[in-house]
Amino acid sequence: MKLPILSSSQIEKVLRRAGFKLAPKKGKGSHKAFVKQAKDKKFLVIVPQKKIIPRGTLLAIIKQAGLSKEKFMRLLKE
Repeated sequence: MKLPILSSSQIEKVLRRAGFKLAPKKGKGSHKAFVKQAKDKKFLVIVPQKKIIPRGTLLAIIKQAGLSKEKFMRLLKE
């Protein structure tokens, strides 16, 4: 499955649908942190604020979030 080219705002929407919340901002920066507490694990996902996120970066974000590509794509289409 080939991943689409997405913006950071599109990725943020998917993460929120997956139960992630924006972490409190610490300092300056061009990234946003999202967190999700699962039963026995805490997920932290860092999303760079860009109009176009490279596919390799998107794949890393999906893995950090503990999602499969298929689950990510389903959430994207919701």
